[in-house]
Amino acid sequence: MSKLVSFVIPCYRSAQTIGKVVEEIDTTMKSLNAYDYEIVLVNDNSPDDTYQVICALCEQRKDICGINLARNFGQHAALMAGFRYAHGDITVCLDDDGQTPPAEVGKLLDKIEEGCDVVYAKYAQKQHSGFRNFGSKVNEHMTRLMLGKPKKLYLSSYFAARRYVVEEILRYKNPYPYVIGLVLQTTKNIANVEVTHREREVGTSGYTIGKLLGLWFNGFTAFSIKPLRIATVIGCTTAFAGFLYGIYTIIKKFVIPDVPVGFSAIMAAMVFLGGMIMLLLGLIGEYIGRIYISLNNSPQYVIKECINTAHDAKETIHTERTKSNERQ
Repeated sequence: MSKLVSFVIPCYRSAQTIGKVVEEIDTTMKSLNAYDYEIVLVNDNSPDDTYQVICALCEQRKDICGINLARNFGQHAALMAGFRYAHGDITVCLDDDGQTPPAEVGKLLDKIEEGCDVVYAKYAQKQHSGFRNFGSKVNEHMTRLMLGKPKKLYLSSYFAARRYVVEEILRYKNPYPYVIGLVLQTTKNIANVEVTHREREVGTSGYTIGKLLGLWFNGFTAFSIKPLRIATVIGCTTAFAGFLYGIYTIIKKFVIPDVPVGFSAIMAAMVFLGGMIMLLLGLIGEYIGRIYISLNNSPQYVIKECINTAHDAKETIHTERTKSNERQ
């Protein structure tokens, strides 16, 4: 039997684009005879008609699974929901807007067949807005500093992973999932392949400044304690600097008795130290808050409705594909 590839696609405001993405997957996979495939579409509580489009696609075909989340949980939680219903030997994740080209999925699959556990698409030139490109650069530095990402490894939303990697990711049960962190925790056998990044044809990115900040905070507070260690170093450095300044002030007073102690200098030091203390307390509070939420068993996502979630997916999809080929 052919290997099964699961395409997992988080969907948000993609009523006009998701149908074209599915068509391109169909066209591409027809030329890759070594694989069967299924498509898992996760509606992240989109305010437009995205879920209605997903329902129509699911009614036409049994190899498309539709998942409707009860509220907007974010891209990474939507991916986790999709992984739960993906049955493939290889799972491919891509965007719903057509900017990540399904036509080039063969490059990712070939690299997996060469022995890699995870393969990320690398874009020679990204067609995102300046705001999104800036966000990507910040995320790049954050994952390298906090999560130990290799410097030459490029991370993107278009990637392929072996089954065991997906199963290991699904072992994470806590809220605030961060798929990149989970991948980096699972394996170092990760590679890049270069693909084309297309311009967005319809709509705008669903990422706002608030969502990007939340994603960054999630990345380093859920999978790294380095911020706490950095806070410790900053605290020790500041305390040592204050100690040295105190000695300097005493010596200066003995050497030049007539020099008054500067009120502005004292206020500046107090404001600086007070700000640092509040910042570090806020960071510690972020960690404690996430521990509290995890202990309360807050869900990663809540599924409102599912369509075409077959138990014996491989047999069903292989049968459907065989019938389709016979009709052609």
